[in-house]
Amino acid sequence: MTQTSYPDTAPPAAEIESILRGQNGDPFRVLGMHAPEGGPVTVNVFAPDATQVTVCDKAGAPVAELHRIDAEGFFHAPLSGQKDRFEYRLKMRNAVGHEWDVTDPYSFGPWLGEMDEYLLAEGRHEELYQKLGAHTVTHGGVEGTAFAVWAPNARRVSVVGHFNAWDGRRHAMRRRGATGVWEIFLPGIGRGEIYKYEIVGAYGHLQPLKADPVGFRAELPPQTASVVHGMLRHEWTDDGWFAAQDIDQREQPISIYEVHPGSWRRGDGDTMLNYEAMGAELIAYATEMGFTHVEFLPVSEHPFSGSWGYQPVGLFAPTSRFGTPEDFAAMVDRLHNAGIGVIADWVPAHFPEDPHGLGQFDGTALYEHADPRQGFHQDWNTLIYNFGRREVANFLRASATYWLKELHVDALRVDAVASMLYLDYSRNDGEWIPNRYGGRENLDAIDFLKGVNETVRGYAPRSLTIAEESTAWPGVSRPVSEGGLGFDFKWNMGWMHDTLEYMRQDPIHRKYHHHEMTFGLHYAFSENFVLPLSHDEVVHGKGSMLGKMPGDRWQKFANLRAYYGFMWGHPGKKLLFMGSEFGQEREWNHDQSLDWHLLDDPMHDGLRKLVRDLNALYRAEPGLHQRDCEPEGFAWIEGGDTDNNVFSFVRYGKDGARPVVAVCNMSPVPHDAYGIGVPRAGTWREALNSDAAEYGGSGVANAGTLQASDEGLHGYPASLSLTLPPLATVFLVPDA
Repeated sequence: MTQTSYPDTAPPAAEIESILRGQNGDPFRVLGMHAPEGGPVTVNVFAPDATQVTVCDKAGAPVAELHRIDAEGFFHAPLSGQKDRFEYRLKMRNAVGHEWDVTDPYSFGPWLGEMDEYLLAEGRHEELYQKLGAHTVTHGGVEGTAFAVWAPNARRVSVVGHFNAWDGRRHAMRRRGATGVWEIFLPGIGRGEIYKYEIVGAYGHLQPLKADPVGFRAELPPQTASVVHGMLRHEWTDDGWFAAQDIDQREQPISIYEVHPGSWRRGDGDTMLNYEAMGAELIAYATEMGFTHVEFLPVSEHPFSGSWGYQPVGLFAPTSRFGTPEDFAAMVDRLHNAGIGVIADWVPAHFPEDPHGLGQFDGTALYEHADPRQGFHQDWNTLIYNFGRREVANFLRASATYWLKELHVDALRVDAVASMLYLDYSRNDGEWIPNRYGGRENLDAIDFLKGVNETVRGYAPRSLTIAEESTAWPGVSRPVSEGGLGFDFKWNMGWMHDTLEYMRQDPIHRKYHHHEMTFGLHYAFSENFVLPLSHDEVVHGKGSMLGKMPGDRWQKFANLRAYYGFMWGHPGKKLLFMGSEFGQEREWNHDQSLDWHLLDDPMHDGLRKLVRDLNALYRAEPGLHQRDCEPEGFAWIEGGDTDNNVFSFVRYGKDGARPVVAVCNMSPVPHDAYGIGVPRAGTWREALNSDAAEYGGSGVANAGTLQASDEGLHGYPASLSLTLPPLATVFLVPDA
């Protein structure tokens, strides 16, 4: 029965009651061992499962038995003869006689240092993941896990799990001053324990149990708890890879294979491949195909597979769907050692409203804006980060640093940048709040993006950032020091939209859309561009890449081959979504493997071989990649032959690299004796022809060598007379 009065040496009744009710925001002031001035040492313990608690010394010898002064499990006793604190353990016994030993969590000092506290308060702890989250450590000579979480407006924060029967009264945390960070060290808790945070919010309401914002591992969805894991434990072997990346990537061939890990390939029984199996198969396939990089759709932990990872809740945790963080790291390491870079999609633009996530984390709009005109994405029903809050910006910058520095990812492709830059993005009048100057630009997001790009340069200097930005915002890939946002590359969404619109047209109508293929050259060098044919183009009723092409089956393949040839010849780095390289016929479905059986069809396999050979040519010829980002790397031969649907141009490299000529015939009619100007006289040869029989084409070709005439044409000093195959792209190079 609950006592109505407590011993004089016990804490005040109100404080005991606050512990019993889970309402105490400063449990270290009540629980544990205390040495009050002028009085004996006392020990207070809350152990609702115990009927008997004994204080023992470090060696395990009994010192004193605590008195159960409240029937709900509050134990207290003064230790007569003891004036100073000492190391102790607790021996507990329950009603059925079961005994167990405990090292009291409330006997330990803080885990966070004063510098951590200072940097967190300033929003400048760029490696905050070293301290926040759950870290398996030795603290005070004892092994266990240190937990730390930011919840500045909470009245009480506790760690809960199976280890304490999910009872938030048992392991309430210590608040660290003005930072709003709560921490506790739990002895004996190791890797693999599941946990969440129980939070009494700013207004006294118990929040839904929250996953760790800086958790390194999570339960397999649909379960939502965090898993104690700590920092990554992997011995990296990719020093050679990173040493070789200390170059200007704008001058390098970059051909990206975009992959959704859950549906690229499946194993027996339609099971998803784990990181190990996925890595092994990707290495073999990407190497054969000649891709320089693999880009993963977001692999940050996310609750709903149907979001493809674009609604993450775990920005420091590779998804557990495919294995552990170490498994992910091993895959990255193996890809690097095979000469393949790794790009990860990263999503700082928004986050889902799932109850266990960041929304209303401490009972207030902590990570998000409180006003839905600033804090809610109408398109995606998600929440928008408050980029102007220094702790939130720091949290996101640290996530970027973690993926690049700790997980060795080579580049982050930043999703939905346009939605961050504009306050009125996808909003009607009255649904958004102007900035302090009355404009539509999100000044906080601009500063945040600049800060991310500058921060990662310092912590992972060989890394890249790539913006998916769909507007004409100036200077996206210009350095911050020159007034830009600081990204290395930007997706060229305008090029993608225009050229696909052209390719959809029946060839008889293409002459009226000729400008859609040429317009991109007016701005091709205003940014450092990646040409994306991404997952977004093969979902939501858009059909497959092959399905976009007009004509009968043969013409569909021929059109797609010619289009890929145009793309690989065009200035800009290349990106192709999985399945598009072999002509996946149905629209992409994230719940199914790609239709790899289609490669039994020579037309599909021929398209795959073309992409393989385009990659090989692109990598072998400096003229096709060295000046992707410079106007000196491109010149039209004839960009206005609308009647014949033909485009011809020259690509130039540096340091005496030979020029490469591309001629694209987007008509189903072959052309004989088609004259083009070329930069030099002498012998030329056909380096690649998308109409070759091995690719599924008709085999119309310029056999052997071609002799350029000294007679100039199109403003060039020499000329060639060509046979142009139907619906095909031809690449020509001069002999050395």
